[in-house]
Amino acid sequence: MKETKKILIANRGVIAIRALRAAKELGYKVASVYSTVDRDQKHLKLSDEAICIGPGPARDSYLNEAAIIAAAELANVDAIYPGYGFLAENASFAEKCNQSGFKFIGPDPKVIEIMGDKIKAKELVVSLGIPIVPGYSGDIQSNEQIRPIVREIGYPVIVKATSGGGGKGMRIVNNENELWDSIVSAQNEAKLAFGNDKVFIEKFLGKPRHIEIQIFGDGKGKAIHLYSRDCSLQRKYQKILEEAPALNIPREKLDEIQNICVKACEEISYEGAGTLEFLYEDGQFFFIEMNTRIQVEHTVTEMITGIDLVQSQLILALEGQFKMEQDDIKVNGHAMQCRINAEDPETFIPSPGVIENVHRPGGYHVRFESQIYSGYKVPTNYDSLIAEVIVKDRDRDKTINKMEMALNELVISGIKTNKELHLRILEDSKFKNVDYYIKYLEEELI
Repeated sequence: MKETKKILIANRGVIAIRALRAAKELGYKVASVYSTVDRDQKHLKLSDEAICIGPGPARDSYLNEAAIIAAAELANVDAIYPGYGFLAENASFAEKCNQSGFKFIGPDPKVIEIMGDKIKAKELVVSLGIPIVPGYSGDIQSNEQIRPIVREIGYPVIVKATSGGGGKGMRIVNNENELWDSIVSAQNEAKLAFGNDKVFIEKFLGKPRHIEIQIFGDGKGKAIHLYSRDCSLQRKYQKILEEAPALNIPREKLDEIQNICVKACEEISYEGAGTLEFLYEDGQFFFIEMNTRIQVEHTVTEMITGIDLVQSQLILALEGQFKMEQDDIKVNGHAMQCRINAEDPETFIPSPGVIENVHRPGGYHVRFESQIYSGYKVPTNYDSLIAEVIVKDRDRDKTINKMEMALNELVISGIKTNKELHLRILEDSKFKNVDYYIKYLEEELI
């Protein structure tokens, strides 16, 4: 009789319940970890085991590598599923998992390490033929040294931290007078946020779109792409609404960049799900970064391709099976995801607290991914994402109509959410015409 596989979910919230469902559908057993403020999460009630790993602050629980490894040992699991955020792109943690006898569900730690450093990642992708934004990633020693370099790149430029993300350690510089103060400010913020003050400089594009290419590799030199996503609607570099596939881009340009991404991932023997992110402007793609994990917006790719990406991750890691062929991956329809955050839709101030009532949207090709239920208490310790509404239809116009219906059907009372912001976006004429860019939401709509 075949032995039942068992995974440890080393995460919380939306991705934890998503991973649990995927594992249970495959017949795997599931152990889950949780912090003391998360003891009432839905996925814990459905897990075979639930293990407390510390108090509410993430550094004492979901970022506590030793506690998670100990939980894996206690539950006697085969593999550890990191999800996204927390330790998902931590090469040291991935290495510790593997050394402790637990398969880390993700790429090789060396690949995570390279792609986690934006400078090293750019050096690699350039060698693999992927286009990047013009910039400078060398040492920054003084104002006198850096000024002529930036002058050659051309203003405006953007200063970015080499580690981390989420908009921290980033400054837009419009002219030479702002340059040095902006660099020092970005370095200080990066040091506080990531423990690393190294920054690099790029040409700042005017009104680019944020386009992603989803890939999946077998870890042995074979990879495929699952087409594109448009994630341009953002606030402070945090995505709010995503859709797939990306529209209003010449087919040949998309085909070219998708194939380049596949070849690059084959070259580095990439394993599992990953995403290459690009800025797209004036018919050109420019690489930003690679996320070596599943992403929040993976759902829209699943909807248009019919491929369960989380199950595919688990099957590859636990069974060693990779049966996807590029010619079999087809786009069917259009999909959209709205991130539902516990926050004020006008001020964006977080709105934790007890949810009094939840009514979930339903219907054909309507998904609602969430941990919440009536009586659930949204904690103050973590990201404000509490749910995802995902819909699919034959084309984008029908998808927008379906999303409006789904959001109008959704009820979450007791706390504030950004539902009304999504409804405003869906009614916007430029959004309907795919005439927007990564700063559109902040500069023109809110």
